[in-house]
Amino acid sequence: MTFLSPGRLWWLLLVPVIGVAYVLRQRRRKKYAVRFTNLALLAQVAPHRPGWRRHVTAALFLATVVVLLVGFARPARPVRVPRERATIIIAIDVSLSMKATDVAPSRLQAAKAQAKIFVQSLPLRFNVGLVSFCGNASAVLAPTIDRDAVGHGIDGLQLCKSTAIGEAVFTALQSIRSFDARAAQDPPPAHIVLMSDGDNTAGRSTIEAATAAKAAKTPVSTIAFGTPYGTVTIDGQTVPVPPSKPTLRDLAADTGGKAYEARAGSQLSQVYRHIGSSLGFRTERHESTSGYFGVALLLALTAGGLSLVWFARLP
Repeated sequence: MTFLSPGRLWWLLLVPVIGVAYVLRQRRRKKYAVRFTNLALLAQVAPHRPGWRRHVTAALFLATVVVLLVGFARPARPVRVPRERATIIIAIDVSLSMKATDVAPSRLQAAKAQAKIFVQSLPLRFNVGLVSFCGNASAVLAPTIDRDAVGHGIDGLQLCKSTAIGEAVFTALQSIRSFDARAAQDPPPAHIVLMSDGDNTAGRSTIEAATAAKAAKTPVSTIAFGTPYGTVTIDGQTVPVPPSKPTLRDLAADTGGKAYEARAGSQLSQVYRHIGSSLGFRTERHESTSGYFGVALLLALTAGGLSLVWFARLP
C-alpha cells in the first residue's frame, strides 16, 4: 500500500500522546480516590464500575483516530488498467523459402493460419498492424482493431525473393510511430511478433534493427518456421532451406522479446501470454480513502454504543 499524501502520517504521532495522557489521567483518578479514608463514603463518592469497560471505549476511540489519520493520508492500492493504445505489429516473412512444405501445407500457409488465430485471440482493445517482408518490407495494414481487415491482409500475402528481417523491424517501428497524432512524441505500448524461417539476406542488419527496437522500448518476439530438412525448388533446382534459428533467437533476446518455434499452435498462445503480461495493462494507484473512513465510522459507532449501554453517556 502507498499513500498519496504521506506527509499527513505525521499526525499519527498524536496517538501515543493521547494514550500517555489517558494513562496519566487514570493514575490521577486513583490517587484522588485514595484520599478518602472513610470507605463507606468512598463507595458513595466513587461507586465501583468495571474498569476494563472504560478502557475498551478508550481503545476504540484511539483506534478510530488511527484509522481516520491513515485515511487522511490518502492510502492507494495498485490497480491494473487496460492500455487502450496497446499495439501489436505482426511481421510475416513471404520469401520464397516460405513455400517449403516441411510444415504442412507450407511454411507460409501455416504462418498465415496461425497468425489469424493469434489475431482473433487478442482482446478487442488491442490494435493490430501487419507488415510483410521479402527483399524489402512494406506495411500492409496500419494498426487497427478491425480483425476482419487484418485477416484479409494476411490472406493476400504473396511470395517474393530474399529476406529482409531488419527492414521488417524498421517498418514495424515506423507503423508504431505513425499510430496516431501523439505517437511521434508518445508512442503507444507496442510489441512486434515476427514470423520467419530464414536469415537476413537483404537490407539493414538485424543488429541495427535490434538496436532501434531496444531504443524504442519495443520487444520483438520471433517465431521460427521450418525444419532442417526443408527444401524448395527455384528455377528448376532443389535448394535446402533450413530455418536460421540463431538469427531469430538473437533478435528476440536483444530486444527483450521471446523466441519460439512454430511446432504447434500453442506457441502463439505462449506469445500472447508473454505480451499480455507486459503490454495489455498498466498499473495505476487508486485512492481507497473511503474504506478507511467507513471503518472509522464503524469504530466510532461501536464506541458510542458501548458507552451508552455501560455508562449512559457518550465517550
